[in-house]
Amino acid sequence: MTVSDKRLVPRLGVLISGRGSNLQALIDAASRGELQATVAHVISNKPDAAGLVRAREMGIETSVVLARDYPGREAFDRALVDVLRAKRIDLVCLAGFMRLLGAEFCAAFPNRVLNIHPSLLPAFPGMDAQRQALEHGVRVTGATVHFVTPELDGGPIVQQAAVEVRDEDTAASLSARILEVEHVIYPAAVQRILHESWRVDGRRVSFAAPRTS
Repeated sequence: MTVSDKRLVPRLGVLISGRGSNLQALIDAASRGELQATVAHVISNKPDAAGLVRAREMGIETSVVLARDYPGREAFDRALVDVLRAKRIDLVCLAGFMRLLGAEFCAAFPNRVLNIHPSLLPAFPGMDAQRQALEHGVRVTGATVHFVTPELDGGPIVQQAAVEVRDEDTAASLSARILEVEHVIYPAAVQRILHESWRVDGRRVSFAAPRTS
């Protein structure tokens, strides 16, 4: 399956809370033609998020949706859904969005919400994954693109890449190297989900074998 066959260029909605470096990676990949999609709308739950400025400078429409304006998570999620539907979004990409999305949001976009996490899930979900990796003494960590479900960092895995943990690493140095990998695999994973055939079997995402001539 593919996410959308209705338009020639699928429309991405990106949710951010901070600087938006993975947002920029998606924009850059699209501009190079490596990602056949357009970043159509950016939503932040933080009005001062640097990624909003980044998006506006690129001519991308933005919205700010504040949790404090709604009586609970469900109402906040519905507000996000309303914006994304109004903007005719095909695929939702979380890029440093620091809020959990509930069952109602996920049901509104089934298998159409992706996130990137700085570890090789299921290892080290949640906050400070890089620090968790160092504290556990692992020799390899990495980054994971996965579908979003109501379970924290628990959705089916789309793509992963490994990053060696060096003896001299700090949380900052390890984070920087993982981020470089994130900027590569996130656009690649989005491209695959949009333009290749795939299915979800339980927790496994299976891609069809490429055709041979």
